[in-house]
Amino acid sequence: MLKDSHAFSGFSVDDVSKAKDFYGGTLGVDVAEEMGGLRLNLGSGTSVFLYPKDNHQAATYTVLNFPVQNVEDAVDKLTSAGVQLELYEGFEQDERGIAHGDGQEPDIAWFKDPAGNILSVLSGDPS
Repeated sequence: MLKDSHAFSGFSVDDVSKAKDFYGGTLGVDVAEEMGGLRLNLGSGTSVFLYPKDNHQAATYTVLNFPVQNVEDAVDKLTSAGVQLELYEGFEQDERGIAHGDGQEPDIAWFKDPAGNILSVLSGDPS
């Protein structure tokens, strides 16, 4: 019934302007303002909608994963852009915040957007 609907995901932010600066400027994602929010155009027709919410509460789980060819390079670029990586109990992470996979699991590192939502870069095919 809905297989051809071009579905997309969304999550809230507390400040669309800060989100636009972060996603468009810091992360280099193609962003478009629409319907009072922000559409992230992530390639291959994939998009995510960020909407303002006065009583926003940051997600306590990863809301958006960015597959990259090399997590270490991505972490270097993020930190040089001023992004702070997150450290979590229960995950063995190196001093840079990277949890190295074992071949079955990807290398992954987490960070937050200005609204406190959790994002990640992880090893994988970025296409």
